[in-house]
Amino acid sequence: MISRADAAALDAADPLAPFRDRFALPEGLVYLDGNSLGALPKTAAGRLAEVVGREWGEGLIRSWNDAGWIDLPRRVGDKIARLVGAAPGEVVCADSTSVNLWKVLAAALSLRPERRTVLSEEGNFPADLYVAEGLARLLGKGHRVRLVPKRELVAALDDDVAALLLTHVDYRTGERHDMERLTGSAHAAGALAIWDLAHSAGAMPLDLHGAGADLAVGCGYKYLCGGPGAPAFLWVPKRLQDAFVQPLSGWLGHAAPFAFESAYRPAPGVARFLCGTPPILSMSSLDAALDVILEADLAIVRAKSEALTSFFVEAVEQECGEAVRLVSPREAARRGSQVSFAHPDAYAVMCALIARGVVGDFRAPDVLRFGFAPLYVRFADAWETARALADVLSSHAHERPELRRRAAVT
Repeated sequence: MISRADAAALDAADPLAPFRDRFALPEGLVYLDGNSLGALPKTAAGRLAEVVGREWGEGLIRSWNDAGWIDLPRRVGDKIARLVGAAPGEVVCADSTSVNLWKVLAAALSLRPERRTVLSEEGNFPADLYVAEGLARLLGKGHRVRLVPKRELVAALDDDVAALLLTHVDYRTGERHDMERLTGSAHAAGALAIWDLAHSAGAMPLDLHGAGADLAVGCGYKYLCGGPGAPAFLWVPKRLQDAFVQPLSGWLGHAAPFAFESAYRPAPGVARFLCGTPPILSMSSLDAALDVILEADLAIVRAKSEALTSFFVEAVEQECGEAVRLVSPREAARRGSQVSFAHPDAYAVMCALIARGVVGDFRAPDVLRFGFAPLYVRFADAWETARALADVLSSHAHERPELRRRAAVT
């Protein structure tokens, strides 16, 4: 049996505990939704005030040079590179995850012109599949997206697969793919491996080079804590940069944007994957957030993540019994930094939890999803959530009719 006292003892011994004070968290709120929107780093708020008041308010257009706005996508990209196992000059911060996926997937298909299939798994994040399907329709000529069950991915890698497209950590269940093994299988079949790191970057050590990956994308507003709608990132290793054709040949991806040449010349290196003018306010917020995250040892972050999620699984199963069903892998090493349970009335249950000050989220059709951002989530939060969930279920608080009305964002 575990208890609130066990949670308190674990928090007292936590080497990451001081980081919690670096984030603006409402008093009395348990926040387990950092896998959808990371909490606000206090320094990010200060940085935004500086950018708005001094750089924009006083510097105006001069700040593109004087404050270094023009270089921000590459500076932020180099910081992200340190979190994902990439080299300097291989990551750029730009656009959204979907737009960046369009870029790298189109470029990958151009490197395998004799192949027509993008392979992914059933249940992959829908936005990624939508992008792949849209690109296949645009290209025509037999291009297609093929979806197979997770266990059949390797067997499905035939000689028509141009790219294997996978999300490293499953958004619904939290199951973690073996990046190195699946990348090796893709290469053995002559395909490229593209990884979406949205649910893993910043929550665990990543080694894109060590895994042999070819391309990657990710977002800035989950574990990287860049704020709502923060720009995303893409990774292209130096071995592939010169061979890739940027499909969105935008102004800032030009070799000399302010030469105003009529014809497009791609910039050298990863800068060619830029497109339009960067969103300076949101990118500055992400820049400040990354400074906080980079202070932590990701090995320690991952160790706490595994301990937190394991503690939570044990607490929920102890307190709730068979009222909910674990859908995340039971082995901590096979999970990302989240835990998901299934319940037939999951949406209403989550609404009842949120009404009690415990914030997780819901994923259709029946998943209660809880994200554990180790820099600011405590073992006490995991315990209080398990107790609140047990109380909601035992009291039938989720059966109130008003909790069943679906909001626009779930």
